[in-house]
Amino acid sequence: LLTLNSNWTLPVTECTQESFDFPACKRRRVEARFAGGDITSDGGVVLLQQADRRLGLSQAVAHAITDSRRRASCLHDLPSLVRQRLYGLALGYEDLNDHQALRHDLAVQTAVGCDTELASASTLCRWENQADRATAWRLHEVLVEQFIGAFQRAPKRLILDFDATDDAVHGQQVGRFFHGYYDHYCFLPLYVFCGKQLLVSYLRPSKIDGAKHAWAILALLVKRLRQTWPKVRILLRADSGFCRWKMLRWCERNDVDYLVGIARNDRLNAQAQPFLDAAERAFKSTGRKQRRFHVTYYAAHSWDRRRRIIVKAEHTAQGSNPRYLVTNLKAEAQYLYDRLYCARGEMENRIKEQQLDLFADRTSCHAWWPNQFRLLLSSLAYTLLEAIRRLALEGTELANAYVGTIRLKLLKIGAVITRNTRRIRFLMSSAYPYQALFAQVTARLHPT
Repeated sequence: LLTLNSNWTLPVTECTQESFDFPACKRRRVEARFAGGDITSDGGVVLLQQADRRLGLSQAVAHAITDSRRRASCLHDLPSLVRQRLYGLALGYEDLNDHQALRHDLAVQTAVGCDTELASASTLCRWENQADRATAWRLHEVLVEQFIGAFQRAPKRLILDFDATDDAVHGQQVGRFFHGYYDHYCFLPLYVFCGKQLLVSYLRPSKIDGAKHAWAILALLVKRLRQTWPKVRILLRADSGFCRWKMLRWCERNDVDYLVGIARNDRLNAQAQPFLDAAERAFKSTGRKQRRFHVTYYAAHSWDRRRRIIVKAEHTAQGSNPRYLVTNLKAEAQYLYDRLYCARGEMENRIKEQQLDLFADRTSCHAWWPNQFRLLLSSLAYTLLEAIRRLALEGTELANAYVGTIRLKLLKIGAVITRNTRRIRFLMSSAYPYQALFAQVTARLHPT
């Protein structure tokens, strides 16, 4: 009741609309209501289940996490919680609150391996808040082992892309700080990719150097990868934010190649000035953009020695636009820049998939380690979708699709679910336009 004064009140009506009217079609009334029964919009969730079983991902995650709950009082085992959360993220449900309704979806229940209601949002929240440092360490081990297991034979070369990004926060989370470059409060997670596969998603506070802990992570990765493939060549590729001479020296001493951007400065510009002047003269004489590549050797005052520098001397109508790379590779300069270094930009697309499609920025827990856990859950959900792309979509129209596109075209399928004591049937839409592709993906994900 809404009290207006001490003498009388007006009732407040809580009205939930059950029916929705839309414009008529051929003189027929168009009405919609949420009363269809056991219908799902996520019929493709069975592909996630297939990919998960092929990888053994959720079982590996469940094995890596310590379950401190009293088993006799638990309705939902740990593998079910893992699958429910990973499949939910892959299907596009970023918030725990979504699971309050999603737990009743028969398609998701079937994929998780249950025939009763799944865990509630509060159960999932309590589970996430139990995460600690050891959990983060073991889940990163799962990511690396998944990467290693993706190869049928030893690779000749691995290119490890390092990059950081901002994870904006809007509360009073532990470890939040204002970052001057990004101009907001955020975390500064560090990602490591090899091609399209994710190896590291490491949450960090934003008040640190962007290269903080990158050296230690690189050393751990190199050690583990060479345990499996002793002869593999490893290349560190990163932008100028990771140009730290001690890290480069470690690479040289441990037979690791590097191709890293180096920030412009007055000494470096002065050393490259003859190349820049030549590009400017050529532009003035032709009126066309000039790009020339040269090699020089340079050492900052703090470095232990000079190192090979690739100079891109570019001049356009907007003026000079030089770029510099430091490397221990001996290949031709233009090849190193155009074919090898510029391919690093593909990692930006992978980070966008993390942030935009898999909600890696939903770090809204107050404590630190639950937020790291959420970041890793998004990374593991990416691993599932990337496995579908890598194992089942090669040679198809979706071979290079974003994970958001894979979700839209292969997972978000309307279906009627029937379940009895003998069978669970997914009656998918007859008008679904990718039926042949769905059949092909199903066949390719079938255990070999």
